[in-house]
Order: sequence, then structure tokens, then C-alpha cells
Amino acid sequence: MRVRFLIPAAVAALFLNVGAHPLSAEPRDTPAPDGPLSFPVDEATLHNARQGQDYGAELGGLLSGGDRETEFSKVDGDDWIQVSPDGALSGTPQDPAEGGPPSEGSGPGGSSAGATVEATAADGSSARLEVDIPVRGHDEPLVEELGVMSFNTWHGGTQVDGHHEKQVRFLLESGADVVGLQETAGEHAERLAEALGWYHWQGSDSLGVISRYPIAEEYGEVNASGGVRIELDGEESQVNLWNVHLGYTPYGPYDFCFDGMDVEEVLDREAESGRTPEITDTLDAMSDQVEQADDVPVLLVGDFNAPSHLDWTEELREENCGYADVPWPTSTLPAEAGFTDSYRVARPDPAEEPGHTWSPLFPYHEGSTGPEEPQDRIDFVYHAGDLTVRDSHDLVVGDPAPSPDHEDNEWTSDHAAVLTTYSLPS
Repeated sequence: MRVRFLIPAAVAALFLNVGAHPLSAEPRDTPAPDGPLSFPVDEATLHNARQGQDYGAELGGLLSGGDRETEFSKVDGDDWIQVSPDGALSGTPQDPAEGGPPSEGSGPGGSSAGATVEATAADGSSARLEVDIPVRGHDEPLVEELGVMSFNTWHGGTQVDGHHEKQVRFLLESGADVVGLQETAGEHAERLAEALGWYHWQGSDSLGVISRYPIAEEYGEVNASGGVRIELDGEESQVNLWNVHLGYTPYGPYDFCFDGMDVEEVLDREAESGRTPEITDTLDAMSDQVEQADDVPVLLVGDFNAPSHLDWTEELREENCGYADVPWPTSTLPAEAGFTDSYRVARPDPAEEPGHTWSPLFPYHEGSTGPEEPQDRIDFVYHAGDLTVRDSHDLVVGDPAPSPDHEDNEWTSDHAAVLTTYSLPS
């Protein structure tokens, strides 16, 4: 949240680590578990399998509606795939070299398997889901590409009607494999992971991580950040991921654009906001991992609540309220520590592709009214180590109506998300 007026401390506590404007934190209704059976998508790609190794996935959390007597079954699909009545998918894809049947869509030694899964309620109503399982060869890495996302959920998504199904649908369709979540209110990472059948780390307040692949170690929370180690292929392939949600006020672009402060004063206020000490403490906590990033790559994602020095260039001086070459500490310090801004690797020209993540719901300062809101890129996916950026882009679903008319949006946040796809070392 970034506000420009003083409020009592008791009231301010209600808004700590939430969106950029003082909207009600009252959650909107979450659909009841009963009702018509439905899946949030028609098709879903699950985590990778490997020939000759046991495989398992949980589908039960994806279903909305029904009752305790709802049962899952396999309608058709590859022979090795089994589906239990509670929605657990299991089996072992066979290696064609050992007599197993080849599957369609094969790559070098790998393939694609699939099944049609049906959920049936006690009253006879049903819903179907097509699942696709990428199958790697028995001697191939389990994961060759990794989708890494930062997603500010905006009060967990509760400012938008039907937020749960909309968030699950977005995550399934996004191509993300690991996601750093902000504004989880100490519970929404767990909610989303349980629905997706993923792994999760839930922080005490804003922070959370969800992952298709096992979270092997939790590093705990360090001054607005928290970290985990994720096993993509056991000990053979791992990544460390740190997620941050830095202080929200005072907000530097407001200081420049609304108050005309000079650069020195704004940088002093960056420290006042907490962001500078927070990113410093986070980088200190990660320093040993960064030194070993060639062995285990390190990811740093989150809502930094500040722009990047890579975007406040001379060419964009006019768009940035007459300022340029601002050394925002929350971007210069990660760069000095050895991190690379993945979005600017994929899209190096900020004039052509600004990648603004703040804010699809606030074109104006009050949403639909007021002065023009400074638009900026304040959500990031950084990396250190042997990772190759294949693509990076900002994500918004549909054409969201600006605040305060946002309750029916398909998009459940006031930020855009950022997704970077990496190639992993072989």
C-alpha cells in the first residue's frame, strides 16, 4: 500500500503489506463447496514424469462443487495412468526401450501422456478434466525449463468475486512452475497449493511460495523476505528461491511526480520506507548461496515497491516526471550482489517494452479519478547462477476494470504478475 495521508497507527495496521491504495480488507465471498461440479479449466498440464519412475499427482483440490461422496475416475488415456476415487493420479510411465509403448508428442527420449478424468457427484452430475503429463526419457533431466513467477495476490485475491477459481485458473494456464506470492495473509499460499496439488511454504504474514516440485528446505523469514530450496530433480537439480515484499511507503515515484523532491531526498526516503535495509538484509542472508550459485542457482522474486534504475533512463525522462538515472537501491543493490533482472534480459528496451506492473487497476491515483498514476515496474524476477532466460513478460488476464469497479474482474490483483521462463543447465 502507498498512501499520501496520515492515519492512526491502529488503522494503519489494517493496511500493512497490502495493495497500493487504502481499499477495504474485508474479504469477498468464497464459493461454498457444494453446488454444480466444475473444474477451473478444461485442460491442465501436470508436473513432469520420467520413464521408469513412479509418478503421482493430486487432482481433488481442483474440483469445485459436489459433496463428500463425489468420486473421480479415469475415462480414457494412457494405460499406465491410474486415478483413485479421491482424485489421486498415479502410475509409472514405461521406457519404450524396455518394452513399454511409446506415447505421442515424443521429444528426444521423452513423450507426452494424458488422460480424461471425470468427477461424479452423488446426484449423478459430473465434470471432466483433460490432463497432460510431460514424460522425460529415463536418462534425461526431469526439468529442462522452469517457469518462475512473482504474483502479488492483493489481499489474497479477496477484493474480487470468485477469486479462488480465477486464481487457480490463472496459475494453471500461466505455465508457472514456482511462484513467489505476496499479500497471502498467512494462509493463501496454502490454499492455492492445496487446490493445485502443489507444494508450499507459507510465511507468517505476506509471503508464501508454491511449487510444482518439492520444497526440500525452508530458510525462514528475514526482514520482509523468506527463502526455500526446491528440488526439481532430487539432489541433481535444485534452486534456491527468495521472495520479498518490501515496505510500501513513502513511495519514490509519488515523491518525484507529485511533490517534486530532489533525488537525494527521495533516496533518503527509500531508507525511511524500510526498503533499503530490507533488501540489504535479504541480500546478506543470501550471500553464501549467491557465492555458490553456479552449483545451485538462486532466484530473487517479489514486490519491491520501487522502480528499477534500468527503467529510469534519459530516454524516459519525460515519462518519469522529468527525472532520469535514479539509482534506486532496491535494484542497484541486487545488481551489485550478482543478480540479473530477467525481464530486462528478455526485453532490454524500457521505452519499447516498459513492463509496468503497477498498476492495471490504477490508471489514475484514485483508480478511475484523480491525477495520472505513475506507472512503473515494481515486481521482479532476478537470478544468479547458470540459468538462461528464454522469455520474460508481465501478465494480466482480460481487460480489468479500474478500481473501484474491479469486483467482477477476471484478474484478481492490482499488480501485474511477472513470469520468466528459464532453461536449466544440463
